[in-house]
Amino acid sequence: MWNLPPSQLQLVADEVQVWRIALDVPEGEVHQLRQVLDPVEQARADRFRKAAHRAHFTVARGALREVLSRYVGRAPETLVFQYGPQGKPSLIKNDGGDWLRFNLTHSDGVALLAVTRATAVGIDIEPRNREVGGPEIVERFFSPREVAAFRALPVALQQEAFLNGWTRKEAFIKARGQGLTLPLDQFSVSLTPGRPAQLLEVQWDPAEINQWALQALDAGPAYVAALVVAQPGGPVRQWQWTMPSSFLDAL
Repeated sequence: MWNLPPSQLQLVADEVQVWRIALDVPEGEVHQLRQVLDPVEQARADRFRKAAHRAHFTVARGALREVLSRYVGRAPETLVFQYGPQGKPSLIKNDGGDWLRFNLTHSDGVALLAVTRATAVGIDIEPRNREVGGPEIVERFFSPREVAAFRALPVALQQEAFLNGWTRKEAFIKARGQGLTLPLDQFSVSLTPGRPAQLLEVQWDPAEINQWALQALDAGPAYVAALVVAQPGGPVRQWQWTMPSSFLDAL
């Protein structure tokens, strides 16, 4: 259930707050959100060839800045990001980077933003109608345990199983901040539709399965999504992001 957030946001130590952001907004709102981006972000947006992709990137990054500004008490356009070795962004210490953690994902018109307090977090979303080589990707990149589970499923369930596995694996590697430098076949997640989302196996350190909490998210009927957070996994609150009145007033 995606609710409108309260006027005063609070983020307790073990809580995860997830924001759902609709990326298809009027052109005027895209323009307003572009104004809070820094030059690097604007240049990244401009590299997209399709106008829709440029707009989606702009809205996602603008909403990211606006949401984070509510937690740290700074203007969204003043926030400064730094990037890890694999490109994962964080805020600099003076902007709240010493206590606020976040991860952003977007696909096909919707973005999800997970925010935590000093706890590693990863999130991923995919559209259910994705048809890019699911079985081939499973056979080539997933772990032997996952491949066996996938093969045992009826064909009618394999697309959902692939998306379950892909989003859960992506969320895990994003939480660890390693990107695709972490071999996808060296850890296993549950992927069978209707079964709980779980981290089942970590080959480099079996004890690590107890260090992470994995869960599926309901991002709407057209999407599959997953969230990973370092243990102890606390409650998840879900907010629906809307353009703030201060932005709309400037249109």
